[in-house]
Amino acid sequence: MRRLTVLGTCGAWPEAGRGASGFLLEYDGYRLVLDLGYATFPRLQEHCGAGQLDAVVITHEHPDHCADLSALCRARYFAERRGARLPLYCPPGVVARVQAMEPTEDLLDVFEAHPLPSEGHRVGPFRLDSALLPHHVPHAGVRLTAPGLTLAYNGDAGPAEELVQLAADADLFIAGATLHGSDRDPLLLSTAQAGSWAARARAKRLLLTHFWPGSDRARWTAEAAGGFAGEVVAAEEGMVLYF
Repeated sequence: MRRLTVLGTCGAWPEAGRGASGFLLEYDGYRLVLDLGYATFPRLQEHCGAGQLDAVVITHEHPDHCADLSALCRARYFAERRGARLPLYCPPGVVARVQAMEPTEDLLDVFEAHPLPSEGHRVGPFRLDSALLPHHVPHAGVRLTAPGLTLAYNGDAGPAEELVQLAADADLFIAGATLHGSDRDPLLLSTAQAGSWAARARAKRLLLTHFWPGSDRARWTAEAAGGFAGEVVAAEEGMVLYF
């Protein structure tokens, strides 16, 4: 089975009943998590136990993208059978940021850290490529490729030419689109920009996420669709997309 489950969709902090950024990608039995922001770990456990994960990819050290890595660490650290260290792909600041919340347990007892951005990591069935994208902290945009599936994720970064290569011909481009209307910021992406970059990259589908709490998601999706002829979907907690 090949599917993506949405664990959280909010930027900055989660609204009631929602989580911050997080996705579970399953490919023929291999399970990989993309980001684990606030309130995503409980949702992850509804689909996959902490000991059943095969890899974790974190785009950057803002807590709405990595805070629940701490919960995953504890669940595996205190498990009856801890098992091998879990591969963790992230910019270097992520481990230090999450470790600062944990005064007693060492994250590196649980995770085997690999730095991003980089090219050509082999992660189970996937080739993982990443690129440095503009944001307030070091940030890696991600491209995952396996037979029959290409997925790209910009995390929470701003517009950059690297997006065209990351999302080129992707089956799904996941875009964190924090801004809307005429709002522009070199370190954040707007919904309209998400649509135009998806079009430039010739992505097949666009999944919008990282919505500012209280935003009108239908309106923001319409803005993205104005610049992209393919399918545009607003992410919702619990949503499952099949490939």
